[in-house]
Amino acid sequence: MRIGELARRAGVTTRALRYYEERNLLAPRRSESGQRHYTESALDRIRVIQELFAAGLSSKTIADLTPCVVDGKATPELLSRLAVQRDRLDAHIADLTRTRDRLDSVIAGASANMRTETPCKQGDSA
Repeated sequence: MRIGELARRAGVTTRALRYYEERNLLAPRRSESGQRHYTESALDRIRVIQELFAAGLSSKTIADLTPCVVDGKATPELLSRLAVQRDRLDAHIADLTRTRDRLDSVIAGASANMRTETPCKQGDSA
């Protein structure tokens, strides 16, 4: 199928498909005139790519991981590597949660000591 049909069926833009190709996430076959042609399996690959982007992985990481997907199915290596990425995200979430908790503490302390007039103008940063 050609790029427009694949984009429509996958629910993405042709620009996204070109980006995936540029990042070595998707490799269409080219006709003699240079037109892109995709197999049905490209739909499954696009779904995997989108899920990995939604999980917060970079295009480089996805490019490293997608060879571990065979016929739309995960290999043991892929599962192991995805677990590493999940652990990285868990650590980042924990860091963000600690930061939010610190901000809550600062806000609570500042609220207890709030003055009726403020020396800061909106938009100023402390």
